[in-house]
Amino acid sequence: MLYKSDGFANLLAVHDLFRFPNPVNEKAARTVATGVVLLAVAFLISGWTWLLIVLVYGFAARVATGPTLSPLGQLATRVIAPRLGAARLTPGPPKRFAQAMGLVFSSAALVLALSVSTDAARIMTGLLLVAASLEAFVGLCLGCKVFARLMKLGVIPESVCEECADLSRRHPDLASSSR
Repeated sequence: MLYKSDGFANLLAVHDLFRFPNPVNEKAARTVATGVVLLAVAFLISGWTWLLIVLVYGFAARVATGPTLSPLGQLATRVIAPRLGAARLTPGPPKRFAQAMGLVFSSAALVLALSVSTDAARIMTGLLLVAASLEAFVGLCLGCKVFARLMKLGVIPESVCEECADLSRRHPDLASSSR
């Protein structure tokens, strides 16, 4: 039998599917970035366009659902990151923005590979590789830096990431030193 509440439950299930985690485990994010580095290097070496399709799908899945529909995201959050010790939490919205930037770069690379040349796609993938390498190996999230700058300029409202706007939430020592 179907009840009116079944539709509401299904709606809630879809809502839960299309959400990005907040906060995010920094170790999982860096693990995903390492996977992106490996895929980008594989494309740069081989020129196989199907690797760009894998990259585009991964970024699109992570932007839409966090790690839920991303095989790389699942591997990072369920298998690798838990073995790296305690989670190190960081706000989710900047990481989602960074994934969206990755989606733009990987999509541009795919379009270039299909319409212009593999060499043009390699240049775009090289830029993606630099950003992913900084996240994976140094812990520097370029997309997060752009997100912060856009918040500072008022392009992204503070309500999108209140924790990002209020550093005293993450760094109580800053709040006490400013008094």
